[in-house]
Amino acid sequence: MAAVRSLTAGGRRRPSAWAVLVPVVALAAGLLFATSRQAADGVDLRGGDVTELSTLVQQRREDLAGQREELTALQRQVQAVTDRIAAHDGDVAAAQERAQGGALSAGLVALTGPGVEITLDDAPRRPDGSLPVGARPDDVVIHQSDVQAVVNAVWAAGADAVAIMDQRLIATSAVRCVGNVLLLQGRTYSPPFVVSAIGDAEAIRAQLAASPQVGLFRQAVADFGLGFDVRDRGQLTVPAYDGSLDMEHASAVDR
Repeated sequence: MAAVRSLTAGGRRRPSAWAVLVPVVALAAGLLFATSRQAADGVDLRGGDVTELSTLVQQRREDLAGQREELTALQRQVQAVTDRIAAHDGDVAAAQERAQGGALSAGLVALTGPGVEITLDDAPRRPDGSLPVGARPDDVVIHQSDVQAVVNAVWAAGADAVAIMDQRLIATSAVRCVGNVLLLQGRTYSPPFVVSAIGDAEAIRAQLAASPQVGLFRQAVADFGLGFDVRDRGQLTVPAYDGSLDMEHASAVDR
């Protein structure tokens, strides 16, 4: 079918809508490119946010590492001054002795002894990238509830000291995950997660077997190939807790 031309009464062709819009669109596009160039100032606008976020995370990690080093140095200075004063002041020496007695139970000193090492890991990826039959993406990764179930069972078995990766756990420690990344005291860890516990290995194994929550995790291990390994250790060292001792959230108990 031939195109229908629109003519005016004098025989001249009337401008179509496209003929009017094309110059306007071209002008708008030119203004947009000019504005984008001026805003970018030679920087890739598409990747800017990602790059900036990555840089910010790395900077925060470096800042945290520096602050920890500074804290350790200050703690050593305080300890040295306290020791010097305690050598000449009986009251300070007595208070220091009481504090040292509580430091062990509070997890403020490193502890070495026999125990177990428990490793939790995501299911290995298949060569073709497919998931096990009936599995969802969430089924093949370690979750916060899995780590917490293992830690609860270890404490219930009477462990003397517990750590996840290189972080000592105390009464106020919280296990938090974002996706499959573990957050502990300002540090991030990716699987595999290693839980180290000093205590009776037989009692710990028995409690892991008796825990309903660990039982659910074990079922996922069997169904989807998640990693779960418990090994006795004749000797392992759990580091001292070096985080904040201040409570961030607390409420009074009605009596």
